[in-house]
Amino acid sequence: MSGSVNGVYIIEFKDVTKVYPLPAGDVVALDKVSLGIRPGDFVAIMGPSGSGKSTLLNLMGFLDTPSSGDLFIRGRNVRGMTDEELTALRRDHIGFIFQQFNLIPLLTALENVQYPLNLKTGKRNNSDRSREVLKAMDLGESLHTHKPSELSGGQQQRVAIARALVNNPEILLADEPTGNLDTRTGTAIMELLEDLNHREGKTIIMVTHDPGIARYAHKTIRLVDGRISEIEEATEEA
Repeated sequence: MSGSVNGVYIIEFKDVTKVYPLPAGDVVALDKVSLGIRPGDFVAIMGPSGSGKSTLLNLMGFLDTPSSGDLFIRGRNVRGMTDEELTALRRDHIGFIFQQFNLIPLLTALENVQYPLNLKTGKRNNSDRSREVLKAMDLGESLHTHKPSELSGGQQQRVAIARALVNNPEILLADEPTGNLDTRTGTAIMELLEDLNHREGKTIIMVTHDPGIARYAHKTIRLVDGRISEIEEATEEA
């Protein structure tokens, strides 16, 4: 499901460089990267350790800003945006899914999912929407009061995906979403993401080291030493 918003990529990099100054010398994490992500794309980012994968994902999530070059969301250049504007972009347009789940240990599954919605609305009674997305993740009412330590890895990742979806973002950024899961559970999570992409048109950008996981994507971007070495489009099945 590829397309554009008024002819514009949903996320676009133009000659983006990211440099981290260190006492031993500057580290160039990304070197003049240009790419475009269309609404409804499912993209895998691959490359060896230190190739710039996490930096690329952090820039897409506006958790970091380019040292040079331009980064656009829906045609808007993020250069010069205030921290408050960047926070609003993350909150309203982007959901994050992490390898370590990053759930709040003292909160129940339901409370973890409610948390970003509470931040967005300023209200604490958001249980209906939170229960709805938990149910969509195949997590029944009996699990809603469980804390993360009382859930399996697969259940924790489903809670994490529900939390990422609760504000109905257009874009899901996933950092090794199956890295802490066994193969069977990982496959179930990937089928869930594939369904969100196909059925709801979510734009999904995923860092992975696993070629089997990358095969779920429509496009694979390979990084080497902070540069794009290859962009591989999946062949359409008959």
